[in-house]
Amino acid sequence: MPYITQANVACGFHASDPSHMKATVELAKKHNVKVGAHFSLPDLQGFGRREMKIGRDELANLIAYQVGALKGFLEMAEIAMAHLKPHGALYGMAAREEEVAHAVADVAEHYRLPVLGLSGTRHESVFTSRGVGFIAEFFADLDYDDNGGLIITREHGLTDPDAAAEKCLRAVEKGLVTSVNGKDIPVTAHSICVHSDTPNATAVARAVREKLDHLVPAT
Repeated sequence: MPYITQANVACGFHASDPSHMKATVELAKKHNVKVGAHFSLPDLQGFGRREMKIGRDELANLIAYQVGALKGFLEMAEIAMAHLKPHGALYGMAAREEEVAHAVADVAEHYRLPVLGLSGTRHESVFTSRGVGFIAEFFADLDYDDNGGLIITREHGLTDPDAAAEKCLRAVEKGLVTSVNGKDIPVTAHSICVHSDTPNATAVARAVREKLDHLVPAT
């Protein structure tokens, strides 16, 4: 928490439970960290990283259910929800499939909250066309393919903190990232993501924050 400015809090469908949600919200409040709902497909066993075929209406209901659960704990802590963010397979599906992106936008529109997503994908086109706030994020601990897409794995390995920090700085200042095949890809980075299940997540977050701290406005 000391190294981040906002937290994506799991809402129980891919990870967490009511007690952990409450504790995480309280920890975020202690460190003055903004909180957003990190919702997923109903896949606790697969950590939300397995795709499912679910219609728009049902998917929007599943998202609303998770957002509502976190909203309850935020209200108890007297904190406003700051944003929404799909998790794992749902994130990737919404980047490719218009109806999935619209299901996310249906909920975001109701709550009048911006959504974190990947630039140049359905995230940006659908959320922008719907008038939903779109925050382009960059991933410190994931690789990119030659088309600018994320390479999402079931498990995350160790990430070199210094290399991740340099990668993030280049993305922010130059708008570029090097793909796994050595190709420079254009990216937009208004927010940096570090996954909490990356084994050395704290070291990565610390390095990235120290590298970018001069770019973050005082709050």
